[in-house]
Amino acid sequence: MANAIFLQIHPDNPQERKIQEAVEILRNGGVIIYPTDTIYGIGCDIHNNRAVERVCQIKGVKPEKVNLSFICSDLTHISDYAKIDTPTYKVMKKALPGPFTFVLNATSHVPKYAGGKKKTVGIRVPDNRIALLLVKELGNPILSTSIRDEDEVIEYSTDPELIYEKYRNLVDCVIDGGPGNNKASTVVDVTNNFEVLREGAGDIEEYL
Repeated sequence: MANAIFLQIHPDNPQERKIQEAVEILRNGGVIIYPTDTIYGIGCDIHNNRAVERVCQIKGVKPEKVNLSFICSDLTHISDYAKIDTPTYKVMKKALPGPFTFVLNATSHVPKYAGGKKKTVGIRVPDNRIALLLVKELGNPILSTSIRDEDEVIEYSTDPELIYEKYRNLVDCVIDGGPGNNKASTVVDVTNNFEVLREGAGDIEEYL
């Protein structure tokens, strides 16, 4: 694979041309690394199985076993992918956009990666203009996972230039949207009474 494109996009005023360039990569089955309100993420179109397989290969996991998140631009179409009741919706509406991943029961619309049906799905709406514009312009969620493992050096998940050096032969595009946050999102299992599965950048208690 040739070196990935390195796109510098202004975090507060994203250039439309560059957003469209990244979206075209996603539409063509590409894999990108992009900023969120927490750690940089690896993402692709949720409906492109080959791209999903590439994301899983980069992370060293099997598509049928991995728990990946969907990045959404808002909660408008959340019921397409997750089963949600009114009290849960109200909590998510208060907490999002923000540094949370909400684990919900999946609907039949969630793609069956590697032939396996997902019982749950993680939903994220990050407080990051670049990420939200990418999803909005793509027209459907981005499947995403953090680029950092537990033993990863922080700089390699917060510094776009170092990220590019590490991943440029593995992905199609690295977006420089400014320094990343060194904390991952807080993962909240809605299916188990809002249990916190991973402490991260957000405090869910203030929304419950």
